[in-house]
Amino acid sequence: MRLDKYLKNSRIIKRRTVAKEACEQGRVEVNGKVAKPGLELKLGDEITVTFGSSVLEVRVMSLAENVRKDDAQDMYEVISK
Repeated sequence: MRLDKYLKNSRIIKRRTVAKEACEQGRVEVNGKVAKPGLELKLGDEITVTFGSSVLEVRVMSLAENVRKDDAQDMYEVISK
């Protein structure tokens, strides 16, 4: 699954266009490297997202295409906030 779509489906970022812009601005890293929005994610990848002064680190636990709001948090495990 594409990185920008994963960020939207997991509700880490609310809209896919915002997720795409964050990737293009270098605010999203996957496994320690700055990632482009089209990067294909795999289970176990670690994503670091910088929101202003706060940083969120998560580990990919599932790659579901269609996710209900209640189940979105099951797609990732928070490593640190």
